[in-house]
Amino acid sequence: MLVILGAVVSATYTLTAMKVVEPVRWLIVCGIFLVVGIFLFLNSLRRLSINSIAPLPEILPNIPRDVTQQGREFLCLENRLEHSPIALFSVSSVSNGSEPKSVHAINGNARRLIAPGRTTQPQHLFDSLRAQSVGKRNLITFETEQGIERALLSCSSVSINGSSELMIALMPVESELQLEAQNAWLKLIHVLTHEIMNSLTPVTSLSRTAHELLMENRERLLELDFQDLSMSLDAINRRARGLANFVSSYRSLSNVPDASPVRVSIAALFARLIALVGASWQERGGRMECLCEPPSLEVMADESQLEQALINLIKNAAEATHDLEKPELRLHAKLVRGSRLRLEVNDNGPGVPEDLIAQIFTPFFSTKEKGSGIGLALVRQLIQGNGGTVRYARRVQGGAQFIVMI
Repeated sequence: MLVILGAVVSATYTLTAMKVVEPVRWLIVCGIFLVVGIFLFLNSLRRLSINSIAPLPEILPNIPRDVTQQGREFLCLENRLEHSPIALFSVSSVSNGSEPKSVHAINGNARRLIAPGRTTQPQHLFDSLRAQSVGKRNLITFETEQGIERALLSCSSVSINGSSELMIALMPVESELQLEAQNAWLKLIHVLTHEIMNSLTPVTSLSRTAHELLMENRERLLELDFQDLSMSLDAINRRARGLANFVSSYRSLSNVPDASPVRVSIAALFARLIALVGASWQERGGRMECLCEPPSLEVMADESQLEQALINLIKNAAEATHDLEKPELRLHAKLVRGSRLRLEVNDNGPGVPEDLIAQIFTPFFSTKEKGSGIGLALVRQLIQGNGGTVRYARRVQGGAQFIVMI
């Protein structure tokens, strides 16, 4: 490079010394500089071509060799977080003026939980997240499209880019709590029915024997005494048999056979239900509607148990709409996310009071004056035996809605 510059300066000096005409001299100088520029351009291209085939560490020697490994580890951690089986949220530790603390969904489960149509009151859920304390576990309740949901919250504090925020894990536990409660009730019912029947059996037998002895010795007693004793023994025997029948009905809850799943056509199931109870709804001036989307919809379940569960729900709807002039019943079956069957049983009755919703599936509990508290408890037992869930949900237009998911 220095040689070329020296040659240019030397040529310029020589031309000056030779007293060459001014325009010619500058033309020659420009030509020399043009040749030099072309030479420099070609030399730069040659160096670029050499560097383009050189190994990456030789070109960028300051970049760490493990940057690719770090990238893989980051993607792996991000993938694990995204597909975590629990919902993860972040909550800012401080509020922005009058604005509440911001809540952000971190992974897919969290985004699905607050997606439109999933949680009916997202602000209520956000308020519960904001109120969560670090290091504590709380059980919260919120409403979803499938009914009331309970979830376990756990919270920890983390520092990111110099700012502190809360990370909250939310795990829905409604199905697990229902199953545990159901198992506890079944164990209690089994013990109670066993003990009560052991006490009732001799009472029933002895009262019947005493009544027979009384009839054999009727002539030895005054008529008034005979009538009193006969009525007393008959009342004892009748109440004992009634109590035995009552206990036997509850025993059915603990003796539900294991499900035998088969492929069940929902359209055919609806047709049988209409044949069984459709006429009674028409006689009352009402309407029963069944909708299956698509008509070819099928599910793996115990056919007789699923049919019995729906009959109990329909009977419950009939009792709830007993005083209405135009009772309505609507059954709707469709596929939802996860290829699960969602089956809704809707009526236009008064619905269930707010303070009783949590108890309607509890054995022995009934909102009816002469109810036994078996119908809905048996429905839950049958549906859970087929790997599903049943929930009560509020309807915007009024009435009751039971949602079966299998």
